[in-house]
This record gives sequence, C-alpha cells and structure tokens, in this order.
Amino acid sequence: MKPALRIATCRPLPEPDPDEPALLSALERAGIEARLCPWRGGDEDWDQPVPTLVRSTWDYIQDVAAFEAWIQRVERAAPLWNPGPLMRGNLHKRYLIELAATGLPVVPTRLLRRGEKPDLAALLEETGWRRFVIKPAVGAGSWSTERYGAEQLPAAQAHAAALAAERDLLVQPYLESVEGHGERALVVIDGELSHAVRKSPRFVGMAESVRAAPIEPAEAEFARALLERLPPLLYGRVDLAPGPDGRPLLMELELVEPSLFLRQHPPALERLVAGLRRRLR
Repeated sequence: MKPALRIATCRPLPEPDPDEPALLSALERAGIEARLCPWRGGDEDWDQPVPTLVRSTWDYIQDVAAFEAWIQRVERAAPLWNPGPLMRGNLHKRYLIELAATGLPVVPTRLLRRGEKPDLAALLEETGWRRFVIKPAVGAGSWSTERYGAEQLPAAQAHAAALAAERDLLVQPYLESVEGHGERALVVIDGELSHAVRKSPRFVGMAESVRAAPIEPAEAEFARALLERLPPLLYGRVDLAPGPDGRPLLMELELVEPSLFLRQHPPALERLVAGLRRRLR
C-alpha cells in the first residue's frame, strides 16, 4: 500500500502554488499518494490519521486563530510538517524581536500592538530612519506591506493607524541594499541549505520577481548559525539582506508556508521528496 500524504493549500488560489504540480508528480514517481487539500472550506476530514505537509495555506492571515486551531487538530491525528509548535511560534513576527534579543543580527524592528495609537513622527525622530516599511505582524506575501519616505508621513500614519485598529504591526527601516544586491531567500530542505534566489523589493500591488542566485559565504554562515538554534526542518527559508555595514541581517525566517522556489533549483525537489519518503516510513 502506498503511503498517503495530504498537502495543505487554500481555496482562494486560482491555481496551485507554481511548485505544487511538480511536487505532486515527483511524489507520485516516488510511490507516495498525495493530494491537495484546502486547510478550510473543503470536505477533508482532518481528524483522519493522514500525514500532512503545509504548503500554500496563504489565506490563514484572515483568521489566524482558526489556523492555529487547525494546526492543533491535524497534529493530534497524524504527523505534520513543519511540526505544530514550530509553526505556531513563527506565525507572529515578534520572533524577529526575540531573535534580536539573543544577539542575532536582525533588521531593526518596532512592534506596535493592536489598539495602540501609532506615533510615527516620534519613532522616526528617535530612530533617524528616513525610509521605512510598515507591515502586519502576521502576514503572507506583500499583503498590506508598504514603503514610505519621511516626507510621506501623513500617508504612513494613516496606514499604520488602519492596521493598528485591527492587528499588530511592524515598522522597520527600509534597507537600500535590496535595490542592488537584492533580498536573498536561502531555502532549507531536509535540514540543509539547498539553494537561494534573489528577490526584488515587493510591496502592495507589485509582482514578485525572483531569479536563482549563489549563496555567499557570509550568508551561508549566518543561515547555518540560525539553523543550529532550531530542530531539524523539513523545509524553511531564511531571508537576508545586507545591512548598512554590508553584513547580512535577517529579514524573515519562514517556517510555515514559504515559497521554496523549487523550479529555480530542481535538485531541491528530489531532496524534499526524499525527506518526506523517509518520514513517511
């Protein structure tokens, strides 16, 4: 009997994540019976003991509490990747502040709580930031993420106030390096660095532009030091950009539903399938 695997997605997608058709084909070749299942809104019985791989569950930002409850429900029934505790701790980007407190180089991050009245003028005066980014503390893709200059303070203040009325948000300096060097997404597959892509800056209404990129030694050293702090991962992504001194800063650590850019590095697909096959034995 073939081992079974559910791949959790979301219903609003007009089509699967670009990596998912190739993943389904590779799993079939490996003798694994896999199917795509929206994490909510479908007819899947998540209490059944079928192992589950989280992939494009990108609409969870609309109801984080429901998604957390779904994670708990699934992991009670069967193995879940990544494991529930790891994903729950990664949903809210407060983890950036927690990692910075341990000494890890992280892009400076200010957390504004839901219901708090943002005072961006005071924050900019304190930090000296001339260009900055406002984003939800729980988000996927570029949803409600915007870049501003100090001269756009009224628009930025309105955006921050609208977000704070409903959710926590982050304010960070805009790193100019992302326009030249680009943000580097280092993909982790089965516990090891696999490959990297260069991502262009992406804000509301902008398409994502990515291309394969080499992993530079300083980036590899950074990512491996970070991975040593974590349990073994089936998948993950470490997003970095050079800070003002040229050294890497952590932009995001994505452990829930990151794009893995498997098409940019086909060997990563086989590594992911091999990791799944070993875990399904």
